[in-house]
Amino acid sequence: MNTAVIVLRVLHILCGVAWAGAVFFIAAFLEPVVRTVGPAGGAVMMGIQKRGFSNFTAVMAVVTVLAGGTLLWIDSNGFSPAWMRTATGMGFSTGGLFGVLALGVGLGMMKPATERMGKLGAQMAQIPEGPARAAHMATMAAEGQRIKFAARLLAGLMLVAVLAMAASRYLG
Repeated sequence: MNTAVIVLRVLHILCGVAWAGAVFFIAAFLEPVVRTVGPAGGAVMMGIQKRGFSNFTAVMAVVTVLAGGTLLWIDSNGFSPAWMRTATGMGFSTGGLFGVLALGVGLGMMKPATERMGKLGAQMAQIPEGPARAAHMATMAAEGQRIKFAARLLAGLMLVAVLAMAASRYLG
């Protein structure tokens, strides 16, 4: 095993653990708690956003997928059809597909929704009680539903990716 493969595996595993752990934490704990505590949850989410959580998870996701794709290319000798048809090849390919889908959901749904929610939350302090505030709250509630859906979808995709990756070396 050469140094490049070791570096790629370390990057893939460490960044994947950080990404999957963040996704599972959001879906199972953070999003449900933020939804139930009301305005205090918005302050927590704003604090997390200010610390760069969305950018951190996006970088972890991209590095995970790029390192994993490169490893798959190396292991399969350039995506050799014969190797890709093996149980190991199909397992890694399935995990990779679900990882790429998760990346798409994360960058295309989750990250924009959490950023929009952060902006909406920051605007809330300037809106006086009344119809405008109620409309703003309704917009925030709709955005919260998008975040809830995206978090659960992302967690499901990540779970399949993680399980496929964990089992693939032992399938063949």
